[in-house]
Amino acid sequence: MKYIKYMEKHLKTLVLIDGNALIHRAYHALPPLTSKKGELVNAVYGFTLTLLSVLEKFHPEYIAVSFDLAGPTFRHEKSADYKATRVKAPDELYAQIPRVKEITRAFNIPIYELAGFEADDCIGTLARQAEKENVRVIIVTGDSDELQLVTKMVNIFMLRKGIKDIVLYDEDEVTKKYGFTAKRLPDYKGLAGDTSDNIAGVSGIGAKTATNLLQKFGSLENIYAHLEEVKESVRKKLEDDKESAFLSKDLGTIDVHAPLTLDLLSCITKDFDRNIVSSLFQELGFFSLIKRISGNSQQSAENENDPSTTLRAGKKMKARKIVTQEEWEKFLGTSEIFSVYVKQGEGTLFGIGIETVHIATHEKSEASVLWNEETKIFLQEFLEDETRKKC
Repeated sequence: MKYIKYMEKHLKTLVLIDGNALIHRAYHALPPLTSKKGELVNAVYGFTLTLLSVLEKFHPEYIAVSFDLAGPTFRHEKSADYKATRVKAPDELYAQIPRVKEITRAFNIPIYELAGFEADDCIGTLARQAEKENVRVIIVTGDSDELQLVTKMVNIFMLRKGIKDIVLYDEDEVTKKYGFTAKRLPDYKGLAGDTSDNIAGVSGIGAKTATNLLQKFGSLENIYAHLEEVKESVRKKLEDDKESAFLSKDLGTIDVHAPLTLDLLSCITKDFDRNIVSSLFQELGFFSLIKRISGNSQQSAENENDPSTTLRAGKKMKARKIVTQEEWEKFLGTSEIFSVYVKQGEGTLFGIGIETVHIATHEKSEASVLWNEETKIFLQEFLEDETRKKC
C-alpha cells in the first residue's frame, strides 16, 4: 500500500473515521463472529481492527469518528427518491452500532454526528476546517463518495474488498482512477447518476460519456454553457434532463459547511485505560487484540504466553482426531473464508502448518491455501473461541 508521499513531517495529522462505512464493510466482509454470550460482533471486530491499524500506521496527533443518525437528511427533503431503492441493512448490523460507539469511547475518541446530515457531511466539514488550521487529514472509510474530498491536504484511506484490501488515495490516485480530478466527482454523478443512492443523472448517459464530457469541458455548468459543441445525440439527452442533472449533482455533493465545529483539543489522540479496553475485548471475545493495546512489555509478554490471547505457532501437538474428507467439509462448512481447498479422494488430515499453511488429505497429496493477514485473523479467532465446536 502506498503511503502519503508528500506528507511534511512538521504537519500534524487528523484521522477522521466514517463509523457507519466501516461497520457496513466489516459486517458483510467478515464471518458471523460471536462473543461467548452469543452476541454477534463481526462488525465491531472489523471496526476495532481497522481502528488499531490506523493508530499503528499513522500515529495521528488527532482523531475522531463520525456516525449517521437515524432519520431523513436534507437530501431526502430535496428528493423523495434519494436512496429510496436501497435495501435496509439487517437488524443484526444496526444492533452492533452501540458496541462500536462503546469501543470508540473506551479509546477516548470523540464522536461527531448531526441530525439531518450524513456522516460524510460531518467528515467533509471537519476536514475543511482542519485544512484551514494547516492540519493534514486522513479519512478512513469504505465509501467511495468521499473521494470527492481529496485535496493536497486530505487523503482517503479506502477499504475496498473486505477490511484488508486498502488503497490510500491522494489527488493523483483519484485522477488515475476516474480520469478527472476529485472535485469533479459530483459533476460525474450529475451526468451518470449513482444507482446505489438512486441518483438519476441524465438518462442515456453512462460512465464513458460522462467522463469524456468532463475531460473536455471540466464541469457540469461548463458543459451546459457549451451545449452547441456537444454532438447532437448527447446534446438532446442533456437538454431533456437538465433539471435532473443539476439535482443529481447537488444530491451527490458532500456538504462541507454543516453546522458543526471541529474542536482539535478534544480530538487530541489521548491515552486510554487499558484495563477498561482489555475487559471490553475479553467480553467481546477479541482475545487476539489484547496484546496490541498492552501498555508495557511485561503485560505484552504475559499475553504472548497466554494461549487465550495469542495463537502459538510451531508447537508440536498430538492429533485430536483423524477425519475423512467428508467429515472435514461438514465440519468446516465455511471453508471458503479460509480459502481452503481439499483435493478429491479420502485420506487423513495431518495438520495445518501455521506459516506455510498446507492441508494434506492423504500422505501423497498436498494443497496450498491462500494465507494472508485476513485469513490469519479468522483462523486465530476461530481457534481461540472456546464456544465454537472443533473436532
